Amino acid sequence: MLQGASIGVSSILSSREKSQTQERPLPLSGIQVLEIGTSVAAPYAGWVLAALGANVTKIERPGRGDDIRYWGPPFWRETSTMFHTFNRGKHSLEVDLKNAGEVQQLRDWITRKADVVLQNLRPGVVERAGLDAVQLCQLNPRLVYCNVRAYGATGPLRDHPGYDPLMQAFAGLMSVTGEGEERPVRVGTSIIDKGTGLWCVIGILTMLEQRHRTGQGGVVDTALLETALAWMGFHVTDLQATGKIPVAQGSGVRGIAPYQAYRCSDGYLMVAAANDRLFAALVRALGHADWSNDSRFATNPDRYRNLDALNAIMDPIFLAEPRSLWQERLSAAGVPCAPLQTLDEVVDHPQVEALGLIEKFDDDDIPMVGVPLRFNDHRPPPAAGAPELGDYNAAFERSSGEEIE
Repeated sequence: MLQGASIGVSSILSSREKSQTQERPLPLSGIQVLEIGTSVAAPYAGWVLAALGANVTKIERPGRGDDIRYWGPPFWRETSTMFHTFNRGKHSLEVDLKNAGEVQQLRDWITRKADVVLQNLRPGVVERAGLDAVQLCQLNPRLVYCNVRAYGATGPLRDHPGYDPLMQAFAGLMSVTGEGEERPVRVGTSIIDKGTGLWCVIGILTMLEQRHRTGQGGVVDTALLETALAWMGFHVTDLQATGKIPVAQGSGVRGIAPYQAYRCSDGYLMVAAANDRLFAALVRALGHADWSNDSRFATNPDRYRNLDALNAIMDPIFLAEPRSLWQERLSAAGVPCAPLQTLDEVVDHPQVEALGLIEKFDDDDIPMVGVPLRFNDHRPPPAAGAPELGDYNAAFERSSGEEIE
């Protein structure tokens, strides 16, 4: 018998699922997802699917679980806050993928009941266990199977493992991030992992729609490198068009000016005057309407070519006053701007509070960011907390072999 958590399958419904069914069923209610995932990419996709109502069961190593459980400090209830963030609303099933009997039970359930399998293990692991797309889709033609790879399904690096910062480095994202100094800068969140997770969700939903029409499932493939290259899309186009290698732009972006953070007396203000009309409004607010008539700054291409000269006269003006004053003046003038905030300022801001996006499952839970979607003006309710390792073991034992409608 499996040593792990019940596959989220059975007549046993969590309190979360029962309340959703009784109140307002979520879009993916009834969809059974098996996540053979670790770290961030696949678990992030699994969290999104769970937040949309799918019943997601996470396969973990017996006795230890996913490595991300130990990625701390900080910890919450002896488990890393990262694990809590990316694994809410799931069940945990411990399975030894080297144990033929346990794997066979898992295959049997996938054959009978699974709608989706999502995996991002090292190359070759699911194949050796007999849990790969080719074998499982033959057993269950309605199955939607999603592979998350590091470098992709083909090519000389197809068997290499990968993590988010490796892809930020390999795909050139680090080369256009920061101030262009010698020491490289990584984007401060796992943007490649989470972006790949979102592509997984898009692919899975697309294939479920195809199944709805044809009765047939299929295989979705994506990779961290593919996501990283997709995020570098206009940089690649620039390179092909000009032959020039893109470089880091600090807080700005190539081709638009002024479009960057300016230092004020007490912090930074991001200013986005992305066209000639907004530039005219900006310089009026700064007390220098005549700059609009300066040939160096007449059009956006002119301003970008002469950005150093423009910043040389704008910098001391911003520096003379606090960011709140400039934010008020620029906003009144219709110029898009935003303060560079620390995270405590962000979570306490009235706009963030009004969105209701930072939520708790219950009074004992830690506040976390919810799913950034609304359906008919209703946000999906907070997912249950992250699972204890093997929280569905006993339930699986009770339900093993049962045919559940």
